[in-house]
Amino acid sequence: MADRLTQLQDCLDDLLTQMYASVSYLQTRHPYGTIEGQPSQAPQPAPPSQNTALPNGTANPPQSQSQPAARTANEDGGSTENDRPPTPPPEDPATFDAAMRELARDLVLKEQQVEYLIQSLPGIGSSELDQERRMRELEKELREVEGEREKAEGVREGLEGSLGRVLVGGKRIP
Repeated sequence: MADRLTQLQDCLDDLLTQMYASVSYLQTRHPYGTIEGQPSQAPQPAPPSQNTALPNGTANPPQSQSQPAARTANEDGGSTENDRPPTPPPEDPATFDAAMRELARDLVLKEQQVEYLIQSLPGIGSSELDQERRMRELEKELREVEGEREKAEGVREGLEGSLGRVLVGGKRIP
């Protein structure tokens, strides 16, 4: 399992991704409002297409102005605005409101996870002097454990040498 700071960073990354996705959804799928006395700026729904039948019996949908043309490159080698995916149609108000509530709930849950991780970080709620004292204790404990490790390493090397001598001193049976 990752340490607390890595978990916190991952959680913040997820929160930012969720925020971006939420804003993108709100921007692209919002229903258009009406202003009294103003003409509607909402895109008109596409008229029902009247497919023309091909000789083999399959339908051939007519090309409309709303369908992007073939991609073309502009003078600097980049692509034109036709490369952008078409904007999805607006949601109906009830669906949009339900989606907004769900997005908001998800953002609040992720923010609560971030808060929990922050509160569980070591050192939160203790003074600087307490943290320094704890670090000195841990440093002392680390030195003791390192001394024990060095002693065990010496014992291991001694046993390794003894085993080598036993193996070399053993006679081979013909």
